[in-house]
Amino acid sequence: MEWITDPWPWYVSGPLIALVMFTLLFVGKQFGMSSNLRTACSIGGAGKAADFFKFDWKKERWNLIVVLGAVIGGFLSANYLSDNTVEINPDVADKLETYGITSTGDAYLPTEIFGTDSLSDPKILAILVIGGFFVGFGSRYAGGCTSGHAISGLSNLQLPSLIAVIGFFIGGLIMINFIYPLIF
Repeated sequence: MEWITDPWPWYVSGPLIALVMFTLLFVGKQFGMSSNLRTACSIGGAGKAADFFKFDWKKERWNLIVVLGAVIGGFLSANYLSDNTVEINPDVADKLETYGITSTGDAYLPTEIFGTDSLSDPKILAILVIGGFFVGFGSRYAGGCTSGHAISGLSNLQLPSLIAVIGFFIGGLIMINFIYPLIF
């Protein structure tokens, strides 16, 4: 069972990702998670309010199966294949402790931010809502999410995806080094 619970090395997971991408390219499909939000909105009738949602969503049903698989796989992994903890560098844990985050290693995500008890704190709730808005806005503005650009777009040698991925990294560095310390 360890072969499925332990992280896979790059020489196994990399070729598997390449195989999936080759298969998608061969059948004329593109991978990305944020495009499913558009599909879900279209299914819900958003095409009546905005032309962006007027498209044949039935051609994108396959990608909804990817989301369903991610949800089911995440559930199985979290509940049956892992202890839900992440081993992080001790220096990172010490730095997070200066921000008041001490649950590193106890849970998959810091409970000070993502725990159900934290949702009663208006500051944490505002951070999650505003952060969610920025992620959604950024995905739409960039024309896709990190998985779509970094995996599918770069596989297709698309220059806009390369620019988007560079932007994701720059944004992440700015967030963690400048904005995160201000928030916490």
